[in-house]
Order: sequence, then C-alpha cells, then structure tokens
Amino acid sequence: MLRFIIRRFIFLVFVLIGISLFLFVIMYTLPGDPAKTAAGVHAKPEQVESVRRQLGLDKPIHMQYLTYVQNVFKGNLGISALTRKPVISELKTYLPATLELVLSAMIFIVMIAFPLGVLSALKPGKLADNGSRLFAALGMGMPVFWVGLIAQLIFYGKLGVLPFGGRLTPGVTPPIHVTGFYTIDSLLMRDIPLFGDSIWHLILPAFVLALPEIAVISRLLQCSMLDVLNQDYIRTARSKGLNEKRIIGSHAMKNAILVPVTMLGIQLGMLLGGTLLVESVFSWGGLGFFVYHGIQASDFPVVMGTTMIVTVIFVLSNLVVDILYGYLDPRIIY
Repeated sequence: MLRFIIRRFIFLVFVLIGISLFLFVIMYTLPGDPAKTAAGVHAKPEQVESVRRQLGLDKPIHMQYLTYVQNVFKGNLGISALTRKPVISELKTYLPATLELVLSAMIFIVMIAFPLGVLSALKPGKLADNGSRLFAALGMGMPVFWVGLIAQLIFYGKLGVLPFGGRLTPGVTPPIHVTGFYTIDSLLMRDIPLFGDSIWHLILPAFVLALPEIAVISRLLQCSMLDVLNQDYIRTARSKGLNEKRIIGSHAMKNAILVPVTMLGIQLGMLLGGTLLVESVFSWGGLGFFVYHGIQASDFPVVMGTTMIVTVIFVLSNLVVDILYGYLDPRIIY
C-alpha cells in the first residue's frame, strides 16, 4: 500500500506538469493582456511595459513556463493581476468556503443517495424507488442554476424557512478565521448561535449542489445492488436462513457499494466544478466567485492557481477511494 501511495504521488507531479503546460499554452493564446490588467485601465503604455517586465511577461513563453513551474514547487502560485496579492493567500480565503459547501453536499449525498439506492433495489416500484426516480429527473434533467433559483423561490420566497443566500445572516460577524469553515470556527469559539446560523445558510446551497450527484449515485447503487442480490452467494445465504438484515448489510452492501464509492470520488471533481453556478446563485463567495472574476479580468495566475489546487484535490480524493477499495474488498491488492 505504501508503494502504491508513493506511485500515486509521483503520478500527481506529472499530472500537475501536464495540466499546467496545457493551461499555460491556452492562456497564452487567449485575448487579453495581463500586464494591462495589473497596471490598471488608465495606465500609460510605459507603465504597462514596466509592469510587464516586473511580472516577467516580456520573456519567451518557455521561460515564463519554467519560471512558473519552479515557483509552484516552492509554493508560490504567482501574484493576482487584479488584487496584487499572492494567489496562495487569496486561495486560503476563498477555498475553505467552497470546501465547506462541497463537503456539506457530500454529506447530503451519503445521507440520501445511499439509503435511497438500497431501498429502491429492495422494494422496486414502491415509495423509495419512485423517490429515486424523482431525484434522477430533477438532478439530471434540470440545470443546477435553475434548480437553485426555484429552491430560493420556494424555501425563501414562499415558505420563508431558509435564507436566500450568503454564508451568514447580514450583520452577523463571522467567526475568527482558524480553518475558514464557519461551522468549525464557530464551534471552536463555542458560539452555538453562530454555528446554527452557518448551518442554516449551508442547507439550501449544499442540497442544490448535491442534487445531481444524488440522482447519479442512487440509481447507480440501485443497479449495483440488484446485480449483487441476484448472485449465487446471496441465494445460498438466504437458503441457510440467515437474517435478511445481515445478508443485506454484511454481504450484499459491501460488494454493491464499490461502484458507487468510485463514482463518489469522481463526483467530487464535478462538485468543485459545479460550485461556480451554485455560488453565483447563492452569493456564497467561495472559489467559484474568485475564479469567475479572475476569468473576467484575464487574471491568468488566479485561473492557473485555482485549477492546480482543484486538480490536487481531485487526485487526492481518488487516492482515498482507492485506499477504501482495499478495505471494502480484501481481494484487491495494490
């Protein structure tokens, strides 16, 4: 297992180099002048050229790329052309908000999709199966931003039970920044009302973000569960008179869950990508908000740095899934 993990980290290095090279070429060919963005709209040509030299944009593209790679391995993702702050410090501000949203969405997926998938396989045509089909229709057939707007209309506009958006109620002071997760930081401060307010604001955007993945995972688990339940060893266990709950929990579930767990690791990347629309609808102010304004301003270091961080998270999540494989199925040896 240790050798496998080391191989995956070496693989991660090559993935990052490939991604950075691809993005660097794309960014270089796109219209827009990062030096002009950094210098300001009203900057004179000589000021723009001065900024271009300071940022190293006057060098050949291969020299710019080599300098960027060297800086990345030193933990330097460059300077934002828009804010003139280090990208890594900006990511420390915006990334926790997105991770809090994504992890909350993952909790919704596990809490809803897994029981729904199992129950729909055990009782086809019943309430759970119909609910799974409803989630599939809503999650896979409707754009996430439209679902978010409808959710705001219903739960905020009509029912008034959930907030419209934002991470906290307007006027409420955020907790002291420790992790950047308002839920965790408020607990560290032992401020229960603030913790409740942060949870209250998390529910709707996290559920909207999770909805498409709930649809995928629940239907996938249903198909996998149906296939496992028709295997000979399940029929043998039933013929021996074993308890049905034990058959489902100890024998069927452990084998049926492998495919959904794989998909869950892959879907983490989809969730990170989907936050751009969800954060825009709910005024969340996370990584999606950050990279959106970076793209608008042709802020290449922001776009590059955000993509590199998301790539690292995606590869590491898949590594965790592979490790879980060994636990769920002892036959798998790395």
